[in-house]
Amino acid sequence: MSRTRGKHRRQEKLTELINKEPFLTDDELAKRFGVSVQTIRLDRLELSIPEMRERTKTLAETAYDKLKAMSDVELVGQLLDVQLGKQGSSLLETTEDMGFSKTRVIRGHHIFAQANSLAVALVDHPIVLTVTANVHFRRPVYVGETIFSQAKVQALQGNRTTVDVISKVGGKEVFFGSFEVAAVEVAEHRTRDSSK
Repeated sequence: MSRTRGKHRRQEKLTELINKEPFLTDDELAKRFGVSVQTIRLDRLELSIPEMRERTKTLAETAYDKLKAMSDVELVGQLLDVQLGKQGSSLLETTEDMGFSKTRVIRGHHIFAQANSLAVALVDHPIVLTVTANVHFRRPVYVGETIFSQAKVQALQGNRTTVDVISKVGGKEVFFGSFEVAAVEVAEHRTRDSSK
């Protein structure tokens, strides 16, 4: 009886957690709940919750159509959600070529590029430049870890937007960046190009 009750409570908490953080893998979920990966898979099947890759694919399908400042191949990571002028999120699966060979630590420019491209993507304008970035790396990210970044617009003044980005691995913060990005008028851009 208590075993069934425990399973029911775990499944309720699992549903809540996946709704809050849909990009956690079965392995990460198993660690959080102190159960086997197989138990998490069975729980997901009973609850009709798709695996992480399927959840992210569904979210990403509509997100790319909203981008104005870049194409889907220019964004670093996989765009999951974007509400122009408000917020967005992306996922970056790290690979061997992103890390240092001796330590397997991911080079910082990959983490920065994911956050920066997400900040730029939130601006509803065709040409957007990064003006300033105040960044903090909290802990190393290792080859094979998946980085989940969430960006939120904090302020808008004229053509400049301040966007804060928090990047996490397994629910723990690994990076924070506050980016000031500016929308540049097309005519202004063309005038500068023609004067060269």
